Amino acid sequence: MRFPGSVPALVVCAAVFAAEPFLYYAPPGSDPWPEILGAVGLVRATSAEQARIVVLGDASPAPGWEERMAAGAIFVVEGESPLAAALGIRSSGRRFVARSVEDLHRPALRVVWERPVELPIFTLPEEARLLARERWEKAPLVAAVRRGRGGALWLACPPGKTPYARFPYLLQALADLGLEPPLASRRLWAFFDSSYRSRVDLDYFARRWRRTGIAALHVAAWHFFEPDPERDAYLKRLIEACHRNAVLVYAWLELPHVSERFWQQHPQWREKTALLQDAHLDWRKLMNLANPDCARAVRAGVRQLIERFDFDGVNLAELYFESLEGAANPARFTPMNDDVRREFRALAGFDPLELFQPDSPRHLSRNPQGLAAFLDYRARLAARLQREWIAELESLRSSRPHLDLALTHVDDRFDTRMREAVGADAAALLPLLERHAFTFLVEDPATVWHLGPQRYREIARRYQELTPRWERLGVDINIVERYQDVYPTKQQTGTELFLLVRAAAEAFPRVALYFERSLLEPDLPLLPAAAAPARRLERRGGRLLVEAQQPLGVRWRGPVRVNGKPWPARDDETVWLPAGLHVLEQAGDPVAVRLLDLNAELLAAEALPGGLEFAYRSSSRAIAVLDRAPVAIEVDGEPARLPVIEDRGRFLVFAPRGRHLVAVRVEPPSRLLN
Repeated sequence: MRFPGSVPALVVCAAVFAAEPFLYYAPPGSDPWPEILGAVGLVRATSAEQARIVVLGDASPAPGWEERMAAGAIFVVEGESPLAAALGIRSSGRRFVARSVEDLHRPALRVVWERPVELPIFTLPEEARLLARERWEKAPLVAAVRRGRGGALWLACPPGKTPYARFPYLLQALADLGLEPPLASRRLWAFFDSSYRSRVDLDYFARRWRRTGIAALHVAAWHFFEPDPERDAYLKRLIEACHRNAVLVYAWLELPHVSERFWQQHPQWREKTALLQDAHLDWRKLMNLANPDCARAVRAGVRQLIERFDFDGVNLAELYFESLEGAANPARFTPMNDDVRREFRALAGFDPLELFQPDSPRHLSRNPQGLAAFLDYRARLAARLQREWIAELESLRSSRPHLDLALTHVDDRFDTRMREAVGADAAALLPLLERHAFTFLVEDPATVWHLGPQRYREIARRYQELTPRWERLGVDINIVERYQDVYPTKQQTGTELFLLVRAAAEAFPRVALYFERSLLEPDLPLLPAAAAPARRLERRGGRLLVEAQQPLGVRWRGPVRVNGKPWPARDDETVWLPAGLHVLEQAGDPVAVRLLDLNAELLAAEALPGGLEFAYRSSSRAIAVLDRAPVAIEVDGEPARLPVIEDRGRFLVFAPRGRHLVAVRVEPPSRLLN
């Protein structure tokens, strides 16, 4: 592009290309833009000249904005600003009231503002791309204007008091203009129900899951509890597709729900509510695991399930009772089976069913002490069942040494009502982390889904007080439609989702998402950036400094030196780093072999003549992806014959669970290490 003769072209180019792609400038009083841009790892600059993204609002741009925009800068403008007018965006003089928004990133999504705003109706230039409009008036609300390598993002009004009050997809709009977040994570877990993906291209989805940052898929195992040729073939294809793309697969159990067929075949073992009805509650059909015969049959079925498939782990999820309303709703309150009633009667001297009989002198309204005694018993029973099943699942490692274990447990420390509501008692279970190897995955209950991202920091603090094993904690974010009055969207998406994931990733070592299908398409490309918080990201001359609490990826193209040494852990777009402080700089010669991907916690890596070595830690087996075929592999200094799969010119190595050092040697043989 030719620059105007009045502007020194060389000076402008130098100023533009000195701008950092990960820096933004937002002047004082530009809230909530720092939160919006920080949600995907962008860093605030001290001046507009340093920044790739410049938030102007309704202010005038500095001279030379045309050249900066042409060379890649993105300006954010609002309303009837001078830059908007210069781009051809003008008020028509007519006005309307905006409240309902149609965003073209997902037109079917219902976006409603909590408070309507009166705005002018603007006209856009022909080259502008409309991104959001008022649903009924069709008046423009968000538009992008491309100029050269950069452009402008225009908003009819400010974003609002919170980062997602009005426009959920502002970051997606900036991505349309060329925004590329600097960091990425591939450590997310996601829950998966095959009922929603029964006729899809599994290889395509497995590749997409990995690009989205998913490390493990927790598959609804109740669909496969009993052998069935067609269903079994599907699950085996799913696991194979995931493994080819370095995605682990866990069996997700929802005990005391076992399976549809188990419910039909064993009516004698069905759980009962306080109305003595079969406990078919929502989609779950609950069985009585306090019954020895039922428990024995379920244990045998789970063992057969794990033996039939090549699972990487097991998730024991939500093994407690119903319901969220607690004893106030006897139609959903469990457990009230004969075994539980008999055991409690022996302990307390009365049948707990009397608590729910209106004519009984022991009715809960007249017997608060009796109710409290049963609720305490109920919580102890849930903890006892969880301990028994943790031990049962750990015993599977005798034949499946790579098997990981997770326990998904609803939060009862932030929302303390959960102990009485469902019998959940985290304090009784967290000491088990000292003796058993599993991840304690805290699920935020539906009662707090309307609260903001800050809740994850507080939830983490309360759990860290109960256990020194911080590294074994995780959090499960429910990405679903909420029953509370929330704005602007019922489901978390866009900036709200990214802020939730970022806050969770800062507070917990592991973040899980419920569930894979509920993640909306516009969110997928930016989700890895939200899950990769860094403590420090800055440029010093030709070097990039990165500091993070967890392993992450840094956007980078070409050979790289990390901390002064050639670095082998990178693909064509990203350098993969361990936790800690690292210095990156361009390198010359490429390494002999690259570690393209690693589904484990990367601890260290080193390029060697004719090969590489890397250290990792993993609670399941690790999957390492190389760009060249290994001819020899050592684990902890000893020769090892690890499974290797070739897929699309890549070579996947399946390494053992735990903490290990792996050395890989590749061709040519003349350069192999002794």
